[in-house]
Amino acid sequence: MKISGRPVVVSLFATGLFLMISIANIRAQEYKYEVGGAVGTAFYMGDANQTRYYLHPGIAGGLLFRYNIDFHWSIKVGMFAGNVSGKSEDSGNTFPFTHRDSFHRTLAELGAQAEFNFFPYSDKYVYLGTKPYTPYLFTGVGGTYATGEKTFIDANIPFGMGFKYKLKNRMNIGIEFSMRKLFGDDFDVTEKTNGGDLDSPYGIQSSLLKNRDWYSFTMIFLTWEFRMREDPCHGN
Repeated sequence: MKISGRPVVVSLFATGLFLMISIANIRAQEYKYEVGGAVGTAFYMGDANQTRYYLHPGIAGGLLFRYNIDFHWSIKVGMFAGNVSGKSEDSGNTFPFTHRDSFHRTLAELGAQAEFNFFPYSDKYVYLGTKPYTPYLFTGVGGTYATGEKTFIDANIPFGMGFKYKLKNRMNIGIEFSMRKLFGDDFDVTEKTNGGDLDSPYGIQSSLLKNRDWYSFTMIFLTWEFRMREDPCHGN
């Protein structure tokens, strides 16, 4: 029994060693970081547009940095800017005293998001079930600044979905759609004189979940991966 058991022990040891080496190589060869740019469109939803997506779209763009934790999870930091606008006559409702108003803002935001890939994302290691494409979901937190006579500064909560694909080694392309929930109701109030029209036009005070403004990004991005993971067996 002892003699016949030795090959089994050796085989198990060799298999375990192979798996450990494979995992180490995966960590050593996968790139940790991505950097790139995005371009697309932005639109607003609020008192001047309650239901219609992509109404009066504006241009948007920005820079992003992504830290890939593993095949499924990433942390993304982004700086984005865009133009949004709205008109009360497009709101779908009649405002008191038949008031009509409009606004236009240029916004900038800085935020961080956690991303979850549905598929293990890589163009290598097919034996681990990886795929060079994946849909993903994300959410996080950010801050928004917008121009106007009444400057707007507020926090936002972004959430959305996307799809990314590896064009080739180290290069990724993707598209994502996101909504940004704001904690203020005066994003569409760009002048001190139009506060009565677009800031609580019905005289109903806002709450955490009621009468808050939103804006949205639809972006196509291109990123480049860099810095390979160091082999943990070397103590780095």
